[in-house]
Amino acid sequence: MELNHLLVPCREKVESAEYFARLMGLPTGPVAHFAPVKINEALVLDFAEIDDVSLWADENGHFARQHYAFKVSQDEFEAIFGRVKAEGLRYGSGPGPENLYDMQVDQRRGGHRVYFDELNGHSIEIFTA
Repeated sequence: MELNHLLVPCREKVESAEYFARLMGLPTGPVAHFAPVKINEALVLDFAEIDDVSLWADENGHFARQHYAFKVSQDEFEAIFGRVKAEGLRYGSGPGPENLYDMQVDQRRGGHRVYFDELNGHSIEIFTA
């Protein structure tokens, strides 16, 4: 079994997909009903506008904050984190309220780990080990 794709609720699918892809250093795909970002050969994040998917109809135009975690190489971490800092985004060393935006990188687990928010407020975690 493998996970093939996830729908990412957003306000504007093309802008959101392009922003996320730029931060993460990933390619976007051709936009159709969704705006895809290819994570790897097996997984795509499909950015979907919140009023365009009946799954979220009961949410009345709102969506819950999601969390997406990515295990990356050290080189990928440095490149992504460099773009996060260049963008001026708040980041932190953990998901809890005391360290979500502490502007620190967690190095306690033998690698590097950092959390930041993407354009729609979803939490992104990147880590190396």
